[in-house]
Amino acid sequence: MNLFYSYSSLLGRRMVKCEWNLKHYICPSLSPLKTNCRNITVFAKSSESNGASISVAGADGSWSSSVSRESPISGSMEQVMVEYVFGRKKATEVAHYVWKQVVQKGDAVVDATCGNGYDTLALLRMVADNAGRGRVYGMDVQKIALESTSSLLDQFASQDEKELVELFVMCHSQMEDIVPNDVAVRLVAFNLGYLPGGDKKLITRSETTVLALEAAKRLLAPGGLISIVTYVGHPGGREEFEKIEGFASGLPVESWNCCKLQLLNRPLAPILIFLFKR
Repeated sequence: MNLFYSYSSLLGRRMVKCEWNLKHYICPSLSPLKTNCRNITVFAKSSESNGASISVAGADGSWSSSVSRESPISGSMEQVMVEYVFGRKKATEVAHYVWKQVVQKGDAVVDATCGNGYDTLALLRMVADNAGRGRVYGMDVQKIALESTSSLLDQFASQDEKELVELFVMCHSQMEDIVPNDVAVRLVAFNLGYLPGGDKKLITRSETTVLALEAAKRLLAPGGLISIVTYVGHPGGREEFEKIEGFASGLPVESWNCCKLQLLNRPLAPILIFLFKR
């Protein structure tokens, strides 16, 4: 596992693309991607509520904090969605299930907001293979978040797995500077808001989040997914969500499927947004 404190030496490196499906509902079939991956770094996210409403824009016009050494979630995508609707699954758990429909062993993925590392660990488990080809690029503006991520990986990932992770202390809007231009990115994951257990005044902001989404759009390969868990219960959260919603609504229906999962009677609950690139 490698931890980087700056990206100045990597400015000459560039990126690639990615794409996804929410099974038969939101996504078409996946196309295989070529990936070039090497080392690892990890990150984490926040808390949620349950209940649900679904809205989709497509071509027709119209995550938990507990960790085990095995996969922390089981069951089918259909089961998870039903349990989310019935209030028995969290938004982050749904996101992890959706990722599994997209991410394959050996893929390259980006954790744009490492936090405490739970999402990073989940992504690592999805991409790590015996050949050591998978790759997780993780980033956070807070050094303490990457330290928490690294600690979590030390506990629950093998040394070989940790070699597939790279962590960067940097803003997610600069993600293109750390992904090599010959790497096809399958998934970019965002878990926004503030660091759970950290300073609640240090939050993701709409301006840099939109820039990060633009970067993720350019990096993503066809058949890849941008996954966003956004929170509206803190100052600035509602504005950030509205900016994200505007960004997603403006993507062309010919090449993107955009889905939002939102609890109608819990106005402060996390909101899930999935952007699948055809």
